Parts: sequence; structure tokens; C-alpha cells
Amino acid sequence: MSERLSVRKTYKLYIGGAFPRSESGRSYVVNDAKGRFLANASQASRKDVRDAVVAARKAFGGWSSRTPYNRGQILYRIAEMLEGRRAQFVDELRAAGAAKTTASAEVDAAIDRWVWYAGWADKIGAVVGNANPVAGPFFNLSTPEPSGVVGIVAPDGPLLGLVSVVAPAIVTGNTVVAVASEPEPLPAITLAEVLATSDLPGGVVNLLTGRRAELAPWLASHMDVNAIDLAGAPDDAVTGLEKAAADNLKRVLRPGSGDWSADPGTDRMKGFLETKTVWHPVGV
Repeated sequence: MSERLSVRKTYKLYIGGAFPRSESGRSYVVNDAKGRFLANASQASRKDVRDAVVAARKAFGGWSSRTPYNRGQILYRIAEMLEGRRAQFVDELRAAGAAKTTASAEVDAAIDRWVWYAGWADKIGAVVGNANPVAGPFFNLSTPEPSGVVGIVAPDGPLLGLVSVVAPAIVTGNTVVAVASEPEPLPAITLAEVLATSDLPGGVVNLLTGRRAELAPWLASHMDVNAIDLAGAPDDAVTGLEKAAADNLKRVLRPGSGDWSADPGTDRMKGFLETKTVWHPVGV
């Protein structure tokens, strides 16, 4: 009896809830820690960036209008799905060179981080918003609102790093276009499969694999992107990306704005929130 050949996985982009190949038809080789071939990952183009931004903008209205409690439920569901595929993520991180205990700890931390942010979904508004004292017969109330479409240059922590920058952006109602880790992109696409089979609407998170030097400038300069997180941007590229982002006054979260690998806090959630203040006469 002939030996059966295993079915090799095809790694694609994740745009609008679907898994297309790059429109350019390009791919690049991903090797393991010992230099052995692992897979061909799709190499996204600037056209893929534009398509991802269109998908994120289309999804923004529906996602931002959901109740915070419902967004928290969906993030918790993502954690459930990730827990169910824990072994697969451990194997992918080990292939990238992580020791078994290190890989297991990173997957557990990624799951726990989804749960942590899910719990903040219906609480961040109370922490950031408030009733303001004013000298006059008025109610003055400040409430947070999501910035819109957030571009993310993800750090090289292939799973935990990606979760640490995506989860705080979407839990507050933003939608995301993220450029995954360039040397270790495979866990990002496996995470996309988790997102696609959870309750997360298509287009809320869009994941691109490819060359940061090619994709990040187009994401930073795109006029329909409202904010950008440069957590994974190379030091020598940050200034140029900040200048590109200034064309339409994006919010910019710089690489030094909080350590994504540390225990999470509220800073990344607050980084992509706008404050709306409403005045209302007393007694009317």
C-alpha cells in the first residue's frame, strides 16, 4: 500500500470575512527556525490594502452600533474557539522556533487576553466617559466613540503580539486592517480561521501577510483610515509612517506607547476612542 501524502495547507489573506489570494498572485517562502520550508504565504499588494480598508469601512457601521455587551460576547466566543484549536497554535509556534513550554504559555496568554478585553467591553465607557460639572443650568455628558478604521502594523510576536493589538481596537467598536508578522505570518492566518468561524462579522478584522516595507506606507497614507498602531513598525520607518499618517490627521499610536507584551491595561483601548460631549438644558 502506497504511503499517503498529507494535505498541505494553503495560507491566504483574510479580507471581508473571505480568504482570497493576493490580487498580485505573489507569495513568499516561510521557513522554520532551522531554515526548512514550512509554507508559501500570500504576499499582499497595495491593492489588497485598499480592498481590506473598503471591507473594514463597510463593516464599521454595524460593528460600532452593536451593544458593548454583545461585542464582549463575541470576543469571548473567539477565546472559546482559540482554546479549541490550542494544540494547532502550539505546533505552529514550535515550528517557528519556540520551545514547547514557551509556545504553550504564549497560546494560553493569547486566549486569556481575548477574555480580558471581552470583560472590558461594557465597562470602558463608564471609565472613560463622565458627567462634567458646568457653571450653568445644563447637563454636560462626555461619552466615548470608536475612531473608525484602524490600521495596525503588528509586532513579531506572531500570536500574542497580534491579539494584543487587535483585541483592544475592536472591543471598543473599531474595525481593523492588520499587517501580520512578516517572518512568522502563519499563526495570523490560523487566527483568521478562528475569527471566520466565530460570531465576528466579516470585515471587522482583516489580516494581510507580506512585506511591511511595502504595505505599511500605503496603510498609513490611506485617506479612509482613521488611526494607526505602529507597534511592529521598524524603528527606521516610524518617522516616515507618522508623516504619511498626518495627511488626514490620523490618530497614531507609536511603538513606545505601551508594551504589548506586558499585562494589558486600558491604554490601547483609549488610544482609539474619540470623546463626544453633549450639552442639554436642565428641566427641558
